[in-house]
Formats: sequence, C-alpha cells, structure tokens
Amino acid sequence: MDELLNYVLFKNGDYVLTTGSLISIIFLLIAVRIALFLIKRIFARFFSKRNVDEGRQAAIYQLISYLFWIIAFLTALEIIGIHITFLLAGSAALLVGLGLGLQQIFQDLVSGIFILIEGTVKVNDVIELDGMVGKILSVNLRTSKVLTRDGIMIIVPNHKFIIEKITNWSHSSESTRFKVEVGVAYGSDVEKVKSILLNCITNHPDVIQGKNGDLHDPFVRFVDFGDSALKFELYFWTNSIFQVEFIKSNLRFDIDKSFRSHGIIIPFPQRDIHIKNH
Repeated sequence: MDELLNYVLFKNGDYVLTTGSLISIIFLLIAVRIALFLIKRIFARFFSKRNVDEGRQAAIYQLISYLFWIIAFLTALEIIGIHITFLLAGSAALLVGLGLGLQQIFQDLVSGIFILIEGTVKVNDVIELDGMVGKILSVNLRTSKVLTRDGIMIIVPNHKFIIEKITNWSHSSESTRFKVEVGVAYGSDVEKVKSILLNCITNHPDVIQGKNGDLHDPFVRFVDFGDSALKFELYFWTNSIFQVEFIKSNLRFDIDKSFRSHGIIIPFPQRDIHIKNH
C-alpha cells in the first residue's frame, strides 16, 4: 500500500508528484462537494423557517461555495508541493501584467462580490436594464444570466449592475403596480366608463383583488381632456411581473369588447383642415 501511495508520477529536480498526492486531492474535492451539499440542505431548512427569499439564499450559498473552493484550491496546491508564497513571489511581475490587461474582468469580479453581499439584485428578480426587461436566473462571480421576455438568454457583466441605473421591479415586494391607458369619445358617460373598466379587471386571475381602501385595490383615474378623447388610466397590482404585458393585452381585449357591448366609442385622432381662398 505504501509503495502505491509513494509511486512517483512526475519528478523534476527536487519536485516529486506521487499517487498519494493525487488521491489526497481527489478526497479533498469529494469532501468539499459533500460539505457544500450538506450546507445547502441545512440552509434550506434554516431559511425556510425564517421566510428568507430564494434570491438571498442563493447569494449566501454562492459566497460560501466560492470560499470553500478557494480554500480547496489553495490546499490542493500545498498537497502537490506548490507553495503559495513562493508562487506569488515568483509571479509578481506576471500578476501586475495580468492586472493591467484584465481590469474589466477584475471589475466584474469585485462587482459580483458586492452584488452577492448587498443583495440589490437576486435570483428571480425582474429587472429593466438598457430598455430590456428580464428575469435574473443566476448571479455568478463575474457575470449574471438574464432571461428576456422573448426567451433569449443574456449574459450580463456584473459591473453593469453597479455603475448603471437599473430598475428592479421585485426589490421592495413581489407585487408591482401597472396601468392600462384608454381614451373614449367626448360625450361618453364617464361614470359608466369607470364602472366598465373596474368590471374588466375584477375577474382577471393574475390581478390582485384588494379590499375597499386596500393598497392593492384596482382603481381608475380620469387623467385629462385630450385633443380627441377623454383619457383614463386603469391601475392594478400583480405578482406576475414577468408576464405583465400579456395581462395588459388581455385587459385591452376585455375593455374593447365591453366598450363595444355598452356603446362606448374609442375614438381615433381627428384633424380639421380649413382651406382659405385668396
């Protein structure tokens, strides 16, 4: 057994790599995987009792897994006889060159650490960045994966979440308020219009139905007297933030159908042209 563990796989001067070193590294990697699996299970039970959201759970577990793998990597180097202090001292010039050439990558790495610690954006958050709306599927150390409404996966460098302005629709709460705008012809019964709009939204399964006076209670605003129409806005709350454009579309279908059945006209812009004869 000792002969097997001490069998020399590679030798260069004073450096010797044995099968025992490789076996130790394999056991180290297996131990790290088992430890992270157990930690994830323990955290899941711990966080479920305290109602911690999934995004925060993923961020904390990600940081712990990075820490474990860094320690495992450094330990593996020591096992095979590569000392960290010697490695750093011998490659100082190389590290300086890499630092100058890879500034953007280091910026993304540091940004990823801040994102995971602060939790400003988390897994399953719906965000708007550069005019694009998407759901965050994962937050990694250098990049994050964002799924757009068109089903396209976007890889976003983490520094964008730090230096650019983003809208996080899920940051403060799971529900968010949206609106649908509509105009009706002059002479329409505005109280009837208000009643029709509220009836259209009452039975929608994805709209939060609050009680009277409740924060999430849908309501209608008579916004303005427009050039060609009386302008209204129908406000509602929903938890289905990522699919809100489908909800708006369904509401517009229902509004148009209800207006037609009640004789309410949605006008189109009109212009009067006066021709002067000289």
